[in-house]
Amino acid sequence: MPPPTPASRAGESAAGDESPATRRLRCLSLHLLQPSSPADQAEPSSLALAACAGRARRVEGGADVAAALAAYLRGRHRAAQMRLFDFFRARPDLQTPVEMTTAEHRELCFRQLRALVRDAGVRPLTLMANDPAEYFAVMEAAGGADISLGVKLGVQYSLWGGSVINLGTKKHRDRYFDGIDNLDLPGCFAMTELHHGSNVQALQTTATFDPVTDEFIINTPNDGAIKWWIGNAAVHGKFATVFARLILPLQGKAGEPADMGIHAFIVPIRDLETHAVLPGIEINDCGHKIGLNGVDNGALRFRSVRVPRDNLLNRFGDVSRDGKYTSSLPTINKRFAATLGELVGGRVGIAYCSVGVLRVAVTIAVRYALLRHQFGPPKQPEISVLDYQSHQHKLMPMLASAYAFHFATVQLVDKYSEMKKTNDEDLIADVHVLSSGLKAYITSFTAKSISICREACGGHGYAAVNRFGALRNDHDIFQTFEGDNTVLLQQVAGDLLKQYQEKFKGGTLSVTWNYLRDSMGTYLSQPNPVTARWEGEDHLRDPNFQLDAFRYRTSRLLHSVAARLQKHSKTLGGFGAWNRCLNHLLTLAESHIESVILAKFIESVKRIWKDIGTYRNVDYVAPNKAKAIHKLTDYLSYQVRLVAKELVDAFDLPDLIIRAPIGMQSEAYAQYTQFVGF
Repeated sequence: MPPPTPASRAGESAAGDESPATRRLRCLSLHLLQPSSPADQAEPSSLALAACAGRARRVEGGADVAAALAAYLRGRHRAAQMRLFDFFRARPDLQTPVEMTTAEHRELCFRQLRALVRDAGVRPLTLMANDPAEYFAVMEAAGGADISLGVKLGVQYSLWGGSVINLGTKKHRDRYFDGIDNLDLPGCFAMTELHHGSNVQALQTTATFDPVTDEFIINTPNDGAIKWWIGNAAVHGKFATVFARLILPLQGKAGEPADMGIHAFIVPIRDLETHAVLPGIEINDCGHKIGLNGVDNGALRFRSVRVPRDNLLNRFGDVSRDGKYTSSLPTINKRFAATLGELVGGRVGIAYCSVGVLRVAVTIAVRYALLRHQFGPPKQPEISVLDYQSHQHKLMPMLASAYAFHFATVQLVDKYSEMKKTNDEDLIADVHVLSSGLKAYITSFTAKSISICREACGGHGYAAVNRFGALRNDHDIFQTFEGDNTVLLQQVAGDLLKQYQEKFKGGTLSVTWNYLRDSMGTYLSQPNPVTARWEGEDHLRDPNFQLDAFRYRTSRLLHSVAARLQKHSKTLGGFGAWNRCLNHLLTLAESHIESVILAKFIESVKRIWKDIGTYRNVDYVAPNKAKAIHKLTDYLSYQVRLVAKELVDAFDLPDLIIRAPIGMQSEAYAQYTQFVGF
C-alpha cells in the first residue's frame, strides 16, 4: 500500500483522533517528503533543524516514531520472519560463529537449512508456488541469520525446485515436488560452464536423444563445457537441472543432427542411499571462495550419462517416443526467451535480499556513528561523529536509499506475484526488465555502500566481529550471479530502445515505460531557461521537479544514444555500434532505473547531486541552480541525521541479525570489550 499523501495526512490530523505514535509518524513522513527550513517551522511539534551545529538534540517521542514507522514497513509477512528469528535465537547450535573452516561452514549451513525445513516446519517450495512474497520474506530472514543460508535456500528452491516446477510439467511436479520441498532431494542448477556464463545460448553441453533406448545422453564435449560454480554440487546435491543443447540425430538438413537449442534436463548425480557419485559423472570442488563459504560450489563433467526421455523438462518443448520434436513456440529464440523468463524469480529474490544486507550495514554504521564521539568545540564535550557534515554526507543518502530500495523491491515482488498468477504477457515483459534493472542497480549500490560503512566505522569496522568484512564478501557475488550486472543493464537499455521505436511508430508503451511518451515530448522542445534557473527551495524540493528532472535525463540519453547507434551502425554494423555506445547505454539504463525508484519513493536530491554533470551539460540545471542543489543536499543530510536513530530502529532488526557489537542498540562498547575478553 503506498504511503498516504500529505493532504490525506493533514486531513487525519484535523480529525484530531491520532494516537501519539501515529502523530509522530505523520510528522516524520512530512519531514522526509516535504522537509521545511528553519524559517518555515510553524508547528512546534514538527521535526526541525536544531539550531546547534554541534551536538544534535534527540527527537522527542523518538521511540514512538521508530515503532510506528517499523509497523508501516513490516509488511504482511513479518510474522513469518519473526518466527524464524525466534527459532534461530533458541538454537545456539545453528548460529554462525565469526571464525570457522570452509568444511565446518558448509556442514553448518546444511544443518541450518534442514532444521529450518524439518524442525521449524517451513516449506519453501510450497511458499514459492503459492505465495512468492512470503517465500522472499523467508529467504531474506534466512539470509539475515547467514547469507550463505539464504543463498543455499535459493539454490535448493528458487533454482533447483523452481526449474522443475516452472520448466517441467505435471509429471515432474508429481514426482519431485515433495522431495524437494522437504529436502529429501537436495539438488543443483547446472547452467554456467567454464567458458560460458552470461551467454547461455552458447552453452556446449549436449543432450543427444537415443531413439533405440528412449534416453538422452548427457555429454561434456570439452573442458570449456564443464559445469562450473554449481551450488550444492560439491557436497550435498543428489540431482541437477542440467542445461544442454538438445540434439536430435538425422533430423537436420541432409540427415545431419538437428540442434534444437538449450533445454533443461533432470540428471541424478549421486546415489540416493549411499550418496556415492554416479557412474559417468565427475564432481570436483571449486574450493574456498572470497565469501559464501557455507555454499558448496562444485564443477561437473558428464561422460555419456543416460537419463530417461521423461527427464526432459518439457513445458516449452518435447520429444516423442519416435524422436519427433514439438513445441508451442515456433523458434529457438522464442523457446529460449520463455525458458529464461520463467527463471526471473532468482533476480527478484536477489534484489530483495540485497536491500536486507544494505539495511544491516547501514544500521551498524549509523548506530556506531551516534555512539562514537570525537573532538568538539573548545572546552566543550566531544560530539558524535554523525554530527560532522562529512559523515552525514556518507551515511544519510545511503540511509534514505535503503528506504527507497525497500519500497521499489516490495513493488517488484508484488508485480512478480501477480505475474505468476495471471501469466499476463505484458506483465511478464515488465517484470523481466524491471527485475534486471533493480537487481543490477541495487546490488551495485549495496556493494559500494558496505565499503563506505566499513570506512565510516574506522578501525573498529575492520574487526571481523563487526561484520563488514563478511557482509562485503558474502554480498559481493550478488553483482554477478543470476545475471552479471553489466549484462542486465544492457537488457534494460535494449528494452528502452524497443519502446523508443514503438513511440515513434505510434505503438503502445508498456506500463513501466509510459512516462517516455510525455518525457520525450519535453525533450523535443527546448528546456525552459526560466525553469532551468529556478533556485528556490520549494522548487528544488518539489517531487514533480525531481521526477521531471530524472525523466528528462532518461529521455535525453535515450534520444541521443538512438541517434548514435543509427549513425555508427552504418559503418560498424549493429554489434559494433552497440559496443561503441556501450557506456552510453549503461548510463541510460541506470538513469531509467533511478526514475523508476524515484517514482515509487521520492528521494532524489542525492542522485541529482551525483549526476549534476548530466544536467549542466544540457542547460537543464543552470550553474546557480546546481549550487543550490549542492547546498540543499547538505542541509537535507543534516535533517535526516536528526532522525537517523529512529530510521534505523524502524528497520526492526533483532540483535540476532545485527550481531556486530558496535551495532547494538545499547551497551555497545560493553559487548565489544566482553567479546575480546575483558
